[in-house]
Amino acid sequence: MQQYLKQYLLFFTVIFMTLNSNAQFKDTSKWKALFALGFNYPVANGFITDAYAQKINFPTVNLGVQHMFKSTYGVKLDYGFNRFKSGENSLEFKINYSRINAQFVFDPSQYIGFLPSRLRTVFHAGPGLSFTKPLGSLGDNKQAFMNVLGGMELHFAINEKVSIYGDLSYIYGLTKLKTYDPVLNGLGAFNGNVLNATIGIAVSLSGCQFCD
Repeated sequence: MQQYLKQYLLFFTVIFMTLNSNAQFKDTSKWKALFALGFNYPVANGFITDAYAQKINFPTVNLGVQHMFKSTYGVKLDYGFNRFKSGENSLEFKINYSRINAQFVFDPSQYIGFLPSRLRTVFHAGPGLSFTKPLGSLGDNKQAFMNVLGGMELHFAINEKVSIYGDLSYIYGLTKLKTYDPVLNGLGAFNGNVLNATIGIAVSLSGCQFCD
């Protein structure tokens, strides 16, 4: 009898610890630092005629700081760097594309009942500034323009402080490339749209401050 009692106690202790652990993964950190690395695809209509980039370019690097006002919404300030180069049969170029965006963050995870406790879904969107600088002798065709970014992240909690996440984002340029005469004078100029796909790590800077 005593032996069975000990087994039951051990069983319920394990269950309690598991449930308690899962509950902690649903908590939201007030402050987070984010770092992600991945690939980019710049849309062809941002270049002059007969110039286009490779479909997959590396690297894309995103760095950000996120502040949550509540467990479901907050803001994020982030910087992104992209390098892309000319595709096959295109006029040759290589461009550094960087941006800075202030974004609204929405986390609907608590309303999605079927998600495991370790997973969170996060949507983010906001305006920003983009800067493009062609490398080599094309440096005079650098650009600066406004953008709007929108994306979705999927976070998987490793522990209470650290999670890994995937992010798919689209950066929409709000201006059009000016007309160059001759067209070749605009080689290296870009002010179009860019698709980013990255995998990163999010680290809590404040611990759990929105425990449910």
